[in-house]
Amino acid sequence: MFKHDNLKGRVAVVTGGGGVLCSGFAKDLARQGVKVAVLDLREDSAKKVADEIIAEGFEAIGVACNVLEKESLENARRIINDSIGTCDILINGAGGNHPSGNTTKEKFELCDIAEKAEDVKTFFDLDPKGIEFVFNLNFLGTLLTTQVFAQDMVGKENATIINISSMNSYKPLTKIPAYSAAKAAISNFTQFMAVHFSEVGLRVNAIAPGFFSTNQNKALLYNEDGSLTPRSEKILNHTPLGRFGECEDLTGTLLFLADETYSKFVTGVIIPVDGGFSAYSGV
Repeated sequence: MFKHDNLKGRVAVVTGGGGVLCSGFAKDLARQGVKVAVLDLREDSAKKVADEIIAEGFEAIGVACNVLEKESLENARRIINDSIGTCDILINGAGGNHPSGNTTKEKFELCDIAEKAEDVKTFFDLDPKGIEFVFNLNFLGTLLTTQVFAQDMVGKENATIINISSMNSYKPLTKIPAYSAAKAAISNFTQFMAVHFSEVGLRVNAIAPGFFSTNQNKALLYNEDGSLTPRSEKILNHTPLGRFGECEDLTGTLLFLADETYSKFVTGVIIPVDGGFSAYSGV
C-alpha cells in the first residue's frame, strides 16, 4: 500500500466501524499511522475491530456509541479526546436499511389492491415509523455525529469529513424507497456542509459505494447454496466490471479524500466506486 506519511499521528473517528466496509476504512487509516476510534452501536463489534488493528501493530480504540443519541455521541467524544486526541478525520459510516421500509415487489400492480397476497407489502402498506427509522439512522445519524465531532475540527488544519453515500443516491433501487431517499439526502447534505464549512478549513466529501457483499445484504445477493439471487444477476448485468466490490476497492478513494496532498482543492463531491454501474444505461 502506498504510504501517506502526512496522515501519521492524526485521529480518525469511524462510525459504523464494526461493519464490513467501515472496519475496512478503519484498518486502511490505521495502516497509515492514523490513531483510529472505531465507533459502533455494539461495543463488542467496535472492540473486535480495534483489537484487530492493535494486533497489526497500530493504534485504535473501540467505543460503543449510538449515533441517534447526542448524549452517547458526546460521551464517545470525551473518551476519544482523553485517549487519543481530537478528531481530524470523521468517517460517517453508520447507516443501513430495515425491512419495514421496503416493498415486496419491484412494481405496483392493480391486483395488489383487490387480490393482494397476505405476504405482499405494497407502497401503500409502508410503515411511516419504519421509514422514519431508516431515514434517521442514515441522515440524522450523520447530522448528529457531525454536530458533535466537527466542534473539534473547525479551524483545524487539514481536517476532513467523509460521508458514506450509495448508488441508491443516484438511482433509487426498486423495493427500498426509504434507504434510497436517505442516501440521496446524505449526498445533498454533503454538498451543503462543504459550502457551510468552507471558510473554516473543513473539507466535506462522500464516497458512494456500488454493490459490495456485506453481512447486511448477503441474504439479498446469495441463495442458501451460495448461488446468485435474481436480484444479484440484475446488478451484475448492469455492472460493466462484472463483479461485486471488495473492501480494498475503496481504499484508494478513502486515502485520496483524507490526504490533502492529493485533494486539498476537492470538497463537495460524491465519488462513485461502483464498477461502472452508474455509467451504464443497460443498452
